[in-house]
Amino acid sequence: MLEDYPKTILEFERRFGTEAQCLEYLSAMRWPQGVVCPRCNGRKIWPMQGNRLLCSECRHQIRVMAGTIFQDTHQPLRVWFHMIWQLTGQKSGASALGLQRILGLGSYQTAWTMLHKLRRAMVRPGRDRLTGRVEVDETQIGGVTRGRKGRGNPGKALVVIAAQEDGKGVGLHAFVLSAVDLKSHIHTDGWKPYQGLEALGYEHQISKLQGQSKEAATELLPRIHLVASLLKRWLLGTHQGAISPEHLDYYLDEFTFRFNRRKSASRGKLFYRVVQQATQVPPVPYKLIVGGNSSTNRNPLGLVASIG
Repeated sequence: MLEDYPKTILEFERRFGTEAQCLEYLSAMRWPQGVVCPRCNGRKIWPMQGNRLLCSECRHQIRVMAGTIFQDTHQPLRVWFHMIWQLTGQKSGASALGLQRILGLGSYQTAWTMLHKLRRAMVRPGRDRLTGRVEVDETQIGGVTRGRKGRGNPGKALVVIAAQEDGKGVGLHAFVLSAVDLKSHIHTDGWKPYQGLEALGYEHQISKLQGQSKEAATELLPRIHLVASLLKRWLLGTHQGAISPEHLDYYLDEFTFRFNRRKSASRGKLFYRVVQQATQVPPVPYKLIVGGNSSTNRNPLGLVASIG
């Protein structure tokens, strides 16, 4: 399937004015070579009522939204598409409260849940690893707390960032072993948890910053500090800093999706990417979202920052 998406709001309204049109688009996104029956491999498929397709050969019913983030939703696919359009069309994103008002959703909880599901579709499965020279450092996210300062503050979440050097440009990825290609050149400060990277196959350059000014640290790892600054500004501006630690991972997913596509001039293409990736991400029940993995209980290297 070629990258087919609406270019303007008028085209969006014309193409996705009915539920059937949305289902047809989602079906083409899931099966770009045409729908194949998972039971008999038949290709004679007919539409049914609802989000189902019927195999004319074995009579198996195929649910278009099954296995995607839209599975078991109580909202029409048209509402989902409108939310994705609103979400990708605003440079700084949108809050759940704002989307609830724009889309006329019945409750804040509904908007919040849908938004968190979409954030899970903002990181491409099987994304490429960073290569070449890679800066690595960390920042802390959270409000002002008393007591212990610096790394390890229990009132803050530790976010590790890896940024690939590309001239003066920046690209983001998860700072995990699977995110940076082996034999890459990693540049960090002297924090103890970074030790041992050489044994894993990386070239590791350490620049100790003890006693140096903040300006010196920024000059040493400029891409990391730029990303961290933009991240904190986005969390405070769009979400007023009201981010709970257990959901921070998914706000990071949204931030990196936006950061890595900040130069894109096509709103429609961003819409296309989220819908495409939403077909590749398994469904997430509400109970798992509200009681999911807590970022504060995870190794900080597992916190997500996406591709460049």
